[in-house]
Amino acid sequence: MKKSEWKYSKIAIKVGSNVITQSDGSLNVGRMLRIVEDVAVLSKQGLEVILISSGAVAAGRNSLNPSKKTNIVSSKQVWAAIGQVKLMSTYQFLFGKYNINAGQLLATKESFSDRRHYLNMKNCISAMIENNVLPVVNENDTISINELMFTDNDELSGMIASLMNSEALFILSNVDGIYNGMPGSCTAEIIREINIDSTGPEKFITSEKSGFGRGGMHTKYLTARKIASLGIDVYIANGMRDSIVTDILKERDVPFTRFIPNDNKKNSVKKWLSHSDTFARGAVYINNGAKDALLNDKVTSLLMIGVTKIEGFFKRGDIISILDENGNSIGLGKSQYDSEKAADNIGEKQSKPLIKYDYMVINEDINTNRN
Repeated sequence: MKKSEWKYSKIAIKVGSNVITQSDGSLNVGRMLRIVEDVAVLSKQGLEVILISSGAVAAGRNSLNPSKKTNIVSSKQVWAAIGQVKLMSTYQFLFGKYNINAGQLLATKESFSDRRHYLNMKNCISAMIENNVLPVVNENDTISINELMFTDNDELSGMIASLMNSEALFILSNVDGIYNGMPGSCTAEIIREINIDSTGPEKFITSEKSGFGRGGMHTKYLTARKIASLGIDVYIANGMRDSIVTDILKERDVPFTRFIPNDNKKNSVKKWLSHSDTFARGAVYINNGAKDALLNDKVTSLLMIGVTKIEGFFKRGDIISILDENGNSIGLGKSQYDSEKAADNIGEKQSKPLIKYDYMVINEDINTNRN
């Protein structure tokens, strides 16, 4: 197929730990080769592909038994440091068989909290793609701390797909998709398509986590819904199947679950804000008039006349939460004031907006369904 014949031109592929590691945690090089072959086919035919890969901590755990003095957090950091080298060197070797340069990008959740850092990361990945270097992204588990860790690499993959304006995200696990019952039972069938407004599939999904990963199907489901709400196609499929991504793109009869994307695609700033709910530095309380204005269909900025209280300490440009008079979340926005100046201007009619419309998302944009 020519590039113009593919359904998408820019895709992101996330590979879970349970796909590319064996039961003892060692890397499953044979399975990694099958993934690389699939990516290479797409890349050679002109598609822009970003690979988000787990597996570093598992691979490191297989290589080292920490001393008794080393706590579990430090142990994971050491395992990640060892395993990431093994993971990336294996990818470089395998992609090299297809004359593809593979480059590493390690991210922390904090990298997404600041707009400047966010754009620097985007520029780095864009430069890699421009120079025919295939980006391989993973969380930097060596320096991440619990408060600022991604739920798992499903969340990271969603943020990368959003950052790079991917048209589709493929989340590859060791199951075929989301079932309408217990996977493996004789009555369970794969749900082929899920609308982001539907709530039925949630009752079939458990919060059980995967063997080597931090997440499970529940986090995949939440990530998929959130990313689909931003206008990106999301597929959950089985990475243990050879050529699964290519087969899906060629519309072959293979199992998967697709999340139908929102037709109303978000711009770059709103995509960034949609992932920023954990980075809010403060909060602003608004009256019912301002709440009604923000929740209607008209383009509206948050004016100081509608503000009733400022909470926390923040600087101009920081992300703040928008709350109604009862403390219920309305959305997020980038503040045009610091907290002191905002407090001084509460109720002012003639002051500039606290949050401009272009730098604001409300909860229907954020898709805040969470654990």
